[in-house]
Formats: sequence, C-alpha cells, structure tokens
Amino acid sequence: MNIDVNILLKSFIEYLQIERNYSQYTIESYQHDINEFFLFMNEQKIASLTEVTYADIRIYLTLLYKKNLARKTVSRKISSLRSFYNYMLREKLLTDNPFSLVTMPKIEKRLPDFFYGDEMKQLFAACETDTSLGLRNYALLELLYATGIRVGECSGLRLKDVDFFLSTILVHGKGQKERYVPFGSFAHDALEKYIQNGRRLLMKNHDSHDFFFVNFRGGPLTARGIRVILNKIIEDSSLKGKIHPHMLRHTFATHLLENGADMRTVQELLGHANLSSTQVYTHVTNEYLRRSYMNHHPRA
Repeated sequence: MNIDVNILLKSFIEYLQIERNYSQYTIESYQHDINEFFLFMNEQKIASLTEVTYADIRIYLTLLYKKNLARKTVSRKISSLRSFYNYMLREKLLTDNPFSLVTMPKIEKRLPDFFYGDEMKQLFAACETDTSLGLRNYALLELLYATGIRVGECSGLRLKDVDFFLSTILVHGKGQKERYVPFGSFAHDALEKYIQNGRRLLMKNHDSHDFFFVNFRGGPLTARGIRVILNKIIEDSSLKGKIHPHMLRHTFATHLLENGADMRTVQELLGHANLSSTQVYTHVTNEYLRRSYMNHHPRA
C-alpha cells in the first residue's frame, strides 16, 4: 500500500483515540484488522480503497471463513473495516461504503463463563501479599471482582478517580462515558495496602505520575500487562480449564444477580448502554439454579 493509505490509517487511529476514546487494546484490534485487509488488496491487485467493491468483500469473507475463524472474529473484522470506510465518508474521501452492504454473520449465542465462589477464593489464595508486586496484584484482583470494570478501564484508572472516603471509583468507559462504581471493604483494604506499601516502592525509581496501577518499573500498567498478571494468578491457582480475565466481569454481574440485585442496577454498574447486554446474565443465573435443583432435589 502507498504512503497515503498509511497516513489515512494513522489519522483514523487518532480519531479513535481522541474522539471515540477507545482503549488501546480495541485500537490495536482495529489496526490489525485494517492492515490485514490492506494485504488482501495487494494480493488481489486492488490499487485503491475507492476501487474496493462488494464482490471484492465477498471474496475476502470467503478467505476468512476458509481460515476457520469464529463468526464473532469475522464480525469484528468487518465491523472494523465498516468503521474505517465510514470515517473516510465523513472526511469526504469517497462517496459510498461497500461494507454497508455486508450482512454480519449470525453469532452463536454463548453464555458467559464465570467463577464460582470457591474458585474466587482459590484465585485470592494464589496471590502473595508480602511483596509490593504481590500487594498490587491482590488489589488488582479485588478491584476487578468488586466493581466489574473492564481491563481497559482499570488500566486507565488514576489516583484522583479513587475515593477512599466514599469507597467509589470514577470509571472512564467506552465512548467517553463516565460512571461511579462502589467497592466493598475487602477491596478497600487491599487498595489502601497497595497504595501505602506497594505503589510507593514500585514508583521509587520512576518519574511521578497519577496512574493508579503501575508495573514493576513504576510506569503505568497497561491493559495487556493486567491480562498477563491475571493469567499468572490463574496459573498459580489450582483452577483448570479455559479461563480468561474478562471472566471476572462476568463473575461480578452473575454473583450480584444471584444474590438479589436488580437488572437495572447491574446495567449501570457494568456501564452497558442497552439492557439487552445485561440480560444475558439472567440466563447464567437461571442455568445455575437449574443445575442446583437437578443436583440437590431428591426427585429431580
């Protein structure tokens, strides 16, 4: 691809960062998806973005499916490219968006995975608390479970966003939306110990900044860094099977609903724009109740 396309992609990334306030992880996904399509254009001898047709996109979709990619992955790639073309429409660089004609593949519905209470205890037990990094990791786990915030929202948390008096955090969510989320006494104690005995030591050889969670060098902890830490905690625990860090968010929502929280409250705490995004957790709790009944009722 020529340099003009690279400049265009750079301006699109800046638009996602500044105007849409997307997380670094999301932006990297967009960038990867678009660069992948650029390679396809080179292979198909398509000289310009304006020359891409619906027929070309159909060929591209066929190649994606031949790779046995999940429908959700294909949908994400098409969504990235549709947004990229919409941006070019906005900038009046073309007159139509060929990706607007593409029907998204129907995504198979899967219930979100979550940790049971005993599994959460195993995760907390896997954290050491006698080092500065251990205190940070424990505080990280406590906060994610206590608030259900996304990993990207957690990495962007700053000192001023945490109110220890009211036990709340100000979360900067998707699309520049902000919300206040409370946290309980366990998270409160863990966060205070981290600030007093962990963060200060980690910041010893680093210039001052106000990001709440820091890495071992004292710099801001990235979303990718948080994922690495959580995966390590999971590895150190006795838990088996397929586990991913986003399960802590699912666990937060599921446990709230299981213990009587109403749907609207959980929606607000999670920062979901639509109630339909939250309703999936009712299926999880209903399935949990069904299994409990089948396992314990004498005439099940």
